[in-house]
Amino acid sequence: MKNDPMKKIADALLGAESIDIVTHIMMDGDAIGSAVALCLALRKEGKTANVIIEDSIAEYLQFLEYGCVTDVAEAEGSGDICVALDCGTKSRFPKRSDILDSAKLRICVDHHQTTEPIADLNYIEPESAATGELVYALIKEMGTEIDKDIASCIFAAIATDTGNFMYSNTTKRSHEVVIDLYDTGFDAYSVSVQLYENEPYRKIALHGDVVSRAERLADGKIIMAKVSRELLESHGADFEDTEGIVSILRSISGVEAAALVKEKKKDEIKVSLRSKEYVDVAKVASGFEGGGHKRAAGCTIRKDLDSAYEEIKTALVKETCRG
Repeated sequence: MKNDPMKKIADALLGAESIDIVTHIMMDGDAIGSAVALCLALRKEGKTANVIIEDSIAEYLQFLEYGCVTDVAEAEGSGDICVALDCGTKSRFPKRSDILDSAKLRICVDHHQTTEPIADLNYIEPESAATGELVYALIKEMGTEIDKDIASCIFAAIATDTGNFMYSNTTKRSHEVVIDLYDTGFDAYSVSVQLYENEPYRKIALHGDVVSRAERLADGKIIMAKVSRELLESHGADFEDTEGIVSILRSISGVEAAALVKEKKKDEIKVSLRSKEYVDVAKVASGFEGGGHKRAAGCTIRKDLDSAYEEIKTALVKETCRG
């Protein structure tokens, strides 16, 4: 698809009075970092702006709220503009899709390769490592000064979606953006501690338990694990505490593809998929109406945990052995 000019999107935002921002459920660092960064920038321009959410924010990301976040139950909606960030499918923000639909102008800024246009103005760039990079460019196009708080959000967005600059999606531009952010005087170390060294004990214990139960397949090229509600309860853990397990699985020597199959509630299974070099996990996810990137993707399966696990296993083995 052909993108609308970034300047056109910037001009539209600067010409509006009120802007609602939505992003996907189960927000990761890129989602909340990008959304709050844009919200703060719009408020600096005198706009009424809010990030509207429909589920909880993971503990390790709550420091990024900066007073921008509003629950959908309390949101007024019907803003001049609604911006969908880091998500290009309404199924990724089901309780807020009406807010997008009722806006006078709809904008989508995203970096997922499976995204299809859902807005009046779209800027979708799969080559970008994170939506945070695109929001940085948008704020620059608006001519808004990036202060320490905005810089912290953008840094968190890029750092988390690049695996702290380790993943294959990391580019020269990823580093160039961060170099520019340092000029604001933001504290990269403090943000990094919040992101990577602030885990509750229950989460670490859960991770160890799940990894110890993992199943290895295809001569060790695939590793899979599942998390039941019962297992979460046994650790006193929340669903959000499963964040990061799939990356640990992928990091194991000899593993090409990893899958974590998680029971959010009865017959609602969330699947996280990761790969290292050649397995296209976005293709696997798309077979279950999910999506993402070649090396990081996900989907939701409306079945029981064991059935969902077996279906993902079959699809992942097929894709891996094809590679």
